[in-house]
Amino acid sequence: MSTAPFRRLLVTGGAGFIGSHFVRLALACGISEIVILDKLTYAGSLLNLEGVLDDPRVRFLQGDVADPDAVAEAIAGCEAVVNFAAETHVDRSLLEPAAFVQTNVWGTMVLLEHATRARVARFLHVSTDEVYGEVLNGAAKEDDPLRPRNPYAASKAAAEHFAYAYWTSYGLPVLITRGCNTYGPYQYPEKFIPLAITNLLSGQPIPIYGDGLQERDWLFVDDHCRAIWMVLLHGEAGQVYNIGASEHRPNLAVARALVELLGADPETIVHVADRPGHDRRYAVDWSRLAALGWRPRISFAEGLAKTVAWYCARQDWWRARRDDAFAAYYTRNYKGRASVSRSS
Repeated sequence: MSTAPFRRLLVTGGAGFIGSHFVRLALACGISEIVILDKLTYAGSLLNLEGVLDDPRVRFLQGDVADPDAVAEAIAGCEAVVNFAAETHVDRSLLEPAAFVQTNVWGTMVLLEHATRARVARFLHVSTDEVYGEVLNGAAKEDDPLRPRNPYAASKAAAEHFAYAYWTSYGLPVLITRGCNTYGPYQYPEKFIPLAITNLLSGQPIPIYGDGLQERDWLFVDDHCRAIWMVLLHGEAGQVYNIGASEHRPNLAVARALVELLGADPETIVHVADRPGHDRRYAVDWSRLAALGWRPRISFAEGLAKTVAWYCARQDWWRARRDDAFAAYYTRNYKGRASVSRSS
């Protein structure tokens, strides 16, 4: 992939799941300098930056995007910004919506303000396909209305509106990406695929909300990062780019695929009561991104096999970090539930 037309890049949330993969990609593409700003919350870790922090091109700063002083220090001398910093888990947003407003909305505002003052050449805001809400038929296009149905999606939609406002009001060269469900190595085990894998490796069941027929498009993390890099270099300022994989599958089918890959008992899949406002289906039209020359390279079958192999090999990474996610998830989904049923 082509190298960037700028020297120093700020990556916020660069110690998180997708952010850490993106940092590796940018380094592989020959970026001269990267500044990483990350608060190191439960989902962000320096362990995600293994083999990166020793690179002389990388400077790591621990700080909050909602802290103007931290952002001012991090953005100094940077010519472009990629904003991954966010609270991202829908279940947590149902319990603590204010935390999502603080990071996802106010944190984005702080970044936009400092990026405008610094006159950066590019500001890429990483968003989500969940801002569209349910897409029961067809696929959402970038100009379709946003109808978020949970606090996480609402906070991301609000951040997008502020980003676009800084483009139209102040001329900040903003780009927005809306990616579909992403999976792969280093994903914190509260999200569905790593939770299911680590549960099976720990002899625990896979919990499935409702009937498990909620449909998602599944994108391998390396492909997602390549798409963001493509938009950063070649996207048109003021535009939104959907990122999809055309790998649509219901959650139950994903669980069954994981059971098969790990040789587990199908009875380990259990159904629990559905969460409030659970979107039935997401789908995006990513033809605008395809017109830039991007295509996904990793099929779902290949990506899932790679992901399972990584979690099997890296139990040192997830076992030390999993207990909190495990306890929180099961407290939310089993405590006080009227019934639990096995998958048929």
